[in-house]
Amino acid sequence: MTLTTVMMNNTSLNSSNEGCHKAVQVWYPTVLGIDLAVPQWEAIATALVLSLIILLTIIGNILVILSVFTYKPLRIVQNFFIVSLAVADLTVAVLVLPFNVAYSLLGRWEFGIHLCKMWLTCDVLCCTSSILNLCAIALDRYWAITDPINYAQKRTVERVLLLIAGVWVLSLIISSPPLIGWNDWPEEFSSEYPCQLTAQRGYVIYSSLGSFFIPLVIMTIVYIEIYIATRRRLRERARASKINAMALRSTGGKETQAPAPDQESVSSETNHNEHPNVSDCTSNAKSLEKRRKREKKKLEKREKDKDKKTDCLLEAPVVREDSVTENNQEASSESAKPNGDGVTIATDNDKDKARKDTKKQSMRRAGGMYQFIEEKQKISLSKERRAARTLGIIMGVFVVCWLPFFIMYVTLPFCGSCCPSDKLINFITWLGYINSALNPIIYTIFNLDYRRAFKKLLGIKT
Repeated sequence: MTLTTVMMNNTSLNSSNEGCHKAVQVWYPTVLGIDLAVPQWEAIATALVLSLIILLTIIGNILVILSVFTYKPLRIVQNFFIVSLAVADLTVAVLVLPFNVAYSLLGRWEFGIHLCKMWLTCDVLCCTSSILNLCAIALDRYWAITDPINYAQKRTVERVLLLIAGVWVLSLIISSPPLIGWNDWPEEFSSEYPCQLTAQRGYVIYSSLGSFFIPLVIMTIVYIEIYIATRRRLRERARASKINAMALRSTGGKETQAPAPDQESVSSETNHNEHPNVSDCTSNAKSLEKRRKREKKKLEKREKDKDKKTDCLLEAPVVREDSVTENNQEASSESAKPNGDGVTIATDNDKDKARKDTKKQSMRRAGGMYQFIEEKQKISLSKERRAARTLGIIMGVFVVCWLPFFIMYVTLPFCGSCCPSDKLINFITWLGYINSALNPIIYTIFNLDYRRAFKKLLGIKT
């Protein structure tokens, strides 16, 4: 294999650092007649891996967008934030990543100065929009948890669209200054000059604060508050359920009104669970409650049938499950009444037996209700653990993907002796890009409705 060597900067991002020495760049010819910056086998492996990431990013975000607009349970206003996030990640995969693959393999920019400016602007715009959409989602969840009643009224389509428009406008404000002169790009551009983000120190600080560090601080504070609020609501609900269970035991089956904190907890939790952040344990809880309600209705129906049969034997007042003691007293004082023909068909023994049977059934029903409340408490604890895990995954993935890039981005213009290699820079850069592929997984895998919508779109039968 013949090698062609030329002198060029060691890296694109550190080329502005005066302390970095120029290294000899080795060019590797290919069967296509194109010289690459890496050996042919490495170029093929890199192209396959990065193309797979691009493909998964495109497919995942398209599925998210189609799911919201085609699957009715997901057609709710708060999911517009997820659609905006998916659009931002999709633009990253379509407009930014393919050029980065070509640039990494070629080792030079062959597409001209105008396309270089467009690519860099789209890079900052789309990545910033993706990060700010994550911040908007965090704020939406925070408001839904801490002020569920008022925010449910404020969360209109117009308000959500206005917030999304604000995210994109802010992203444009952060990414556009290099186009109007805040840059260090050369007036005459050639393929030997790297197509790189501007190293102007003022713009680096400005863009890194707006694109990452301020949203990171906001998301960290907001998700901590969300976790604390969610834990408090779930514990309030557990305490209220325990009080309700004790009341059920003491009244022998009479259902009591839940205290106000429980209602508030349920309300806030509902608003929270409507959002895709929450795991599918919510759906499991709802299905369990629905199943319990159906069983309860069936039991009540059977009780009514038995009550009707009892009425055929005696015309004493019907014994209700919520007034067992009162009706026992009435029934004990009530004697058997004759029917229309003057024939008495009920005896005191029959009445006593009916009362005992009804009381036993009421106690059994109270026991079943207490068991149901205990299961709800277990579900609440499961929700708390799942919510903590989900929030940890969201913040963990976001920080792991983007923090290394922005540390490098801020450090290099101020560190003349910092000279990372091309491969290290590419790895850190793509670590940030991978966040666009992981977002549709993180924000949907914990939601049962999204999984059902994905299976429906992909034609997978369950």
